[in-house]
Amino acid sequence: MTPTAGGAFQEKLGMWIRAGAPFPGNPCPALFLDRDGVIVEDPGYLGRAADVVMIPGAAETIASANRAGIAVVEATNQSGIGRGYFGWREFEEVEAAVTRELARAAAVVDAVLACPYHRDGIRPWAHAAHPARKPRPGMLLTAARLLNLDLANSWIVGDKLSDLAAGRNAGLRGGLHVLTGHGAQHREAVAGLQAEGFEVRLADSILDAAALLPLMAGTR
Repeated sequence: MTPTAGGAFQEKLGMWIRAGAPFPGNPCPALFLDRDGVIVEDPGYLGRAADVVMIPGAAETIASANRAGIAVVEATNQSGIGRGYFGWREFEEVEAAVTRELARAAAVVDAVLACPYHRDGIRPWAHAAHPARKPRPGMLLTAARLLNLDLANSWIVGDKLSDLAAGRNAGLRGGLHVLTGHGAQHREAVAGLQAEGFEVRLADSILDAAALLPLMAGTR
């Protein structure tokens, strides 16, 4: 484990993790969120805090989940690190900027997990199919262990096919696909993820995730 500001890269798991205490009692449903293109605008390999622009309604939706007692987990692929475009220090500065923006709306993310591995990565981040990188479910499964989460009643919000596929692979109840970020390029493909036990919903932005909160709150 390599300590970092507020988090740590855990080599055995292949991901950077910052997580709060586990939710007490029965497992808690979670709202899993991709970062770039869902919480913040995606300028392409976001590595500068100065470039952080919140997507309208993101902070308010996260605050609503907080008030409902639903866990909020950010799970983000970070191939910009894997490709050598920026490092963990820049990543942490971006995360600090996002945290400050969320705080303006009294919103908190309970855990952040980030995977740098990519098939085109440089050493040591080159990996053809790392189990932590979405669409594989490693980050979601790790968050569930750390926070005591109820995956079967959780949802993921993403702009890419890989986001929702990670949710299905982790056994989530469903995924909400948004048109922000790269959403338009992936809209047609996500329909193929609809399956028994995994519901796919189509939306404009994270604001539409408000409709999911009563579904999850009702399972607590």
